[in-house]
Amino acid sequence: MKKTGLVLGKFAPLHKGHQYIIETALREMDELYVMIYDTDLIEVPLHVRSRWIRTLYPKAKVIEAWDGPQEVGDTPEIKKLNEDYILQRMKDINITHFYSNEFYGDHVSKALGAQNRQIDLNRDTFPISATMIRENAFKHRAFINPLVYNDLIIKVVFVGAMSTGKTTICSQLADKYNTVWMPEYGREYWEKHQVNRRITAEQMVEIAKGHIEREDKLFYESNKYFFVDTNAITTYMFGMDYQGYVLDELQMMALKAQSRYDLYFLCCDDIPYDDTWDRSGDQKRQVFQKQIIADLKERKIPYVELRGSLEERMSVVDRVLNRFRKYDNPAYLGV
Repeated sequence: MKKTGLVLGKFAPLHKGHQYIIETALREMDELYVMIYDTDLIEVPLHVRSRWIRTLYPKAKVIEAWDGPQEVGDTPEIKKLNEDYILQRMKDINITHFYSNEFYGDHVSKALGAQNRQIDLNRDTFPISATMIRENAFKHRAFINPLVYNDLIIKVVFVGAMSTGKTTICSQLADKYNTVWMPEYGREYWEKHQVNRRITAEQMVEIAKGHIEREDKLFYESNKYFFVDTNAITTYMFGMDYQGYVLDELQMMALKAQSRYDLYFLCCDDIPYDDTWDRSGDQKRQVFQKQIIADLKERKIPYVELRGSLEERMSVVDRVLNRFRKYDNPAYLGV
């Protein structure tokens, strides 16, 4: 007889306790369905939570319960409401095993005529809950897959020409918000590999790749916010300035960077120019700043300008972060 399992939940967010249930079911079943409910408990949309399951467990068949009941409880009315919905959604599928670690495992499995498979009911293996993570994801991130954690943090990138204060404000914000920040990898690379103040188009690709790889390693240490000094779009702009063209791979990384970050801040060129050996002068800064602004507008990337002293800039960032919600409509934060 074919064994078909069902796991359901809000996965708000998905954690290792949930994963333990799903992985156990995948080992034991010939076929597994995972039903995911819409919910207001977390701002992460249902389709994002579904993507977590689909990415981590491609063999599982995901059902998005956009119209699923929101009521939770142990009353006969609430039980029947949920049972009726599950039976209606699964009416053409013979579920033989129902997996959970919740009280509803008993009554849902009976309604389905399925075996009640309760996994880690007392949460001895994974002492975690979605509520605990919603309260403090950073504290409990050891129980969160990096794929999931990436969708819980707010990535904030700072762009602008050379000597516009990006590094300084990233560092200061990281200290203030007790989190980490990503330095500009391109500058480090350029200092090591430049020849007569130039690098090749191929090396521009290496810069963008290296920056992204470092981001992907560092973000897991971030506490709600991850501040980033420049990105692949900046590397693209330098490539266009240096060679007059960029390779297709860098073009694609710059394109993906448009949606990789939740907030863009443009550091303006209204502060004194720091004329170090690796820079090309204030006139060049002014021209490059215009080019960056034009590129942001062409890409239709919303951005917030930062002007004035460090304190004034920090104040603007604080106000924006206070209002910003990662999955809310960003159109667009007045400052």
